[in-house]
Amino acid sequence: MKKLGFIGMGNMAGAIAQGIVKSGFLKGEDIIAYDIVSSQLDKVKDLGFVIAKDEKEVVCESEMVFIGVKPQIVEKVLEPLIDLLKNKALISIVLGYDYARYQELLDSSTRHIFVMPNTPARVLAGMSLIEETHSLTLEEFDFVKKMFSSIGEIEVVPSHLMGAAGTLSGCGPAFVYMIIEALADGAVKEGVPRDMAYKLASQTIVGSGLMQLETSLHPGVLKDQVCSPGGSTIRGVEALEKGNIRATLMDAITSAVHYK
Repeated sequence: MKKLGFIGMGNMAGAIAQGIVKSGFLKGEDIIAYDIVSSQLDKVKDLGFVIAKDEKEVVCESEMVFIGVKPQIVEKVLEPLIDLLKNKALISIVLGYDYARYQELLDSSTRHIFVMPNTPARVLAGMSLIEETHSLTLEEFDFVKKMFSSIGEIEVVPSHLMGAAGTLSGCGPAFVYMIIEALADGAVKEGVPRDMAYKLASQTIVGSGLMQLETSLHPGVLKDQVCSPGGSTIRGVEALEKGNIRATLMDAITSAVHYK
């Protein structure tokens, strides 16, 4: 029996799988995986994962099952596995499938939990939201918390906040990448080489985030500390305000939260 079985090995599940092995939380041989698109499994073959022939083998050969397929096919994937999942534990990262949804889909003996991670898990800098309501045993819940802590930070979140909070951490990386690209483009326009501009922009984002996390200071206070009276930074801040950066980013979160 493998400790963990993956059904679906897309970008997010693949990032988690690679992250938990990279962190040393599990060994590759402790994991069995399957994806209908065989090329998706290439990213974990070198890590020593056992490659299953189908989803049923994953369920039968693992202690805990991790499902990371597309939301539109999750019920189709789970339907033939309902009996096999009896008395098993399921971890799901499928958007829209929370505790209440799985209560309707699975046998009452199947224990389950919903987690919303993000792709920086691949570099052990993820932010994973764990739904507070779940049916795992205490031991299983501890395993889940330790596993996701090995690839970044975790937050146990009430069910009613999973949508908005998950949008911020789950969609947020895409928004941040756009900011990195735009900042770098501005520097390139002024003559900075492209590779250097990306490095400067990315490290600036990383450092600024760590600064806020470690100091717990309000972002506005940290911003003020960089803005000298009449200086260049405050002029840049003015340009951002003229471009409605705050309202635009807020709208991005709202649009993503209410997507149907």
